[in-house]
Amino acid sequence: MTKFITFEGVDGAGKSTHLAWFADALRSRGLDVVVTREPGGTPLGEQLREMVLNQPMSMGTEAMLMFASRIEHVEEVIKPALLSGKCVISDRFSDASFAYQGGGRGMDWERLKELEQWVGIKPDLTLFFDVPIEVARQRLSNNASLDRFEQEQGEFFERVRAGYHRRVAEDRLRFKVIDAAQSLEEVKRQLASIAGKIG
Repeated sequence: MTKFITFEGVDGAGKSTHLAWFADALRSRGLDVVVTREPGGTPLGEQLREMVLNQPMSMGTEAMLMFASRIEHVEEVIKPALLSGKCVISDRFSDASFAYQGGGRGMDWERLKELEQWVGIKPDLTLFFDVPIEVARQRLSNNASLDRFEQEQGEFFERVRAGYHRRVAEDRLRFKVIDAAQSLEEVKRQLASIAGKIG
């Protein structure tokens, strides 16, 4: 049974736009849904989020803080919700570290896999909102307040996108790739089809 679902994609892919709608679609089918996010999801995680998104730091520090926040998130929010029979939807999870710190920053993939072992849990289903980088950048251009990831150049996001595709290739059964360059209506049609199979 699909209980732990994650939304992934580069900044500007539109995943956050669709997450609340998807959660409501599951609730309309009688599921008890918890929506959370990374980095963040807990009081400590939200403090770490502010640091990671806004403070300059080394690649290794960035990765370690992300995984520290994630472990807290799992123990305090995700595991308790799953154990009580709820469905959890998280805006980003471990795949984001492989895409951003691995693909974007160039951190060693195997080292990230070692950190991932500490997390102790993987999603049942991951929806990867894939979009050409020029489309994602255009969407972000309307945002007046950009964090230090969103301020990166297009080349960085090309590497992030490639990191996501590498993760998809490593675990094809877990991922559903959504063409997020399509119209909102078409994306919602795909999401409705996926939601209808969850329960």
